[in-house]
Amino acid sequence: MTSWHEKRADGSIACTLCPNLCVIAKGRTGICRVRRNEGGELALPFFGAVSSISMDPIEKKPLHHFFPGSTILSVGFLGCNLHCPFCQNHSISQTTEAPARRLDPEDLVALALKESSFGIAYTYSEPTIHFEYVLETAKLAHAKGLKNVLVSNGYLNPGPTAELLPLIDAANIDLKSFEPEFYSGELGGQLEAVKDFIRECARTSELEVTTLVIPGKNDSEREIAGAADFLASISPDIPYHLSCYFPSYRYSIPATNPETVERLAAVARARLRYVYTGNVHQGTSDTLCPACGNLLIRRRGYETSILGLSGPSCSRCGTPIPITRS
Repeated sequence: MTSWHEKRADGSIACTLCPNLCVIAKGRTGICRVRRNEGGELALPFFGAVSSISMDPIEKKPLHHFFPGSTILSVGFLGCNLHCPFCQNHSISQTTEAPARRLDPEDLVALALKESSFGIAYTYSEPTIHFEYVLETAKLAHAKGLKNVLVSNGYLNPGPTAELLPLIDAANIDLKSFEPEFYSGELGGQLEAVKDFIRECARTSELEVTTLVIPGKNDSEREIAGAADFLASISPDIPYHLSCYFPSYRYSIPATNPETVERLAAVARARLRYVYTGNVHQGTSDTLCPACGNLLIRRRGYETSILGLSGPSCSRCGTPIPITRS
């Protein structure tokens, strides 16, 4: 069942799932808290431990270009391989003590079908550290005609990435900063590894990217321009979400001014065709045709109205739009 690790002669286990590359002594866990060395064998004590489950609007992931206006069965787990001091889901990501129920992959797929969901979203806390569970569930979901959606920090090594992403239909990846020092100093991670994951995800799946804009941390025009340039170098059609931060967990920094997010969105729009703002009342979350400005999709909160699309194209000028509809 377990994968992506190496046993060592001294009884420790070298985990090769993510760039943390933990060497786990007997009786201990890796940084993620969910992969454990039990007697020299890698154990998954939280396999199928579901902390959160709900039918959510797909826009909540956020995904604006994948089945807009639909709801999807969304499932969360426990633990994380990064330690973001501003995590809004820290009650499940930074601990394994939160309440959880056991749900086998077969049962999760059956539940998605029962709820008439078009797929399953692996979200809330970091799903990739539960690699074996997500992989097994995603295979079963595809066999039943369901879509798989990944909401992740993108902190996964190339081998597991290549195994998982062919099963992922759409993903939203957090690009938490475009400064390597922020990743290493604040989060305990590596920016380059996330960039590599984003590049591969864009090749295999429908990709959207989110940056939570934090005052004094990652809110400079230079940094957002760098992130947008990076995404545009892959494809200028990648939807980019800039969201307001609110104080949470170990950060007491005042909330982001919505005007800051709108200003940074304008910077990103000079490089990308589809830029959205989140956690902003009356923010810019409508989808417009990049060629003629036609209103394609109107969003008010999670209420979505498809107005200006004819199939996959703008109904006014015929420009192809990278949106997947049911």
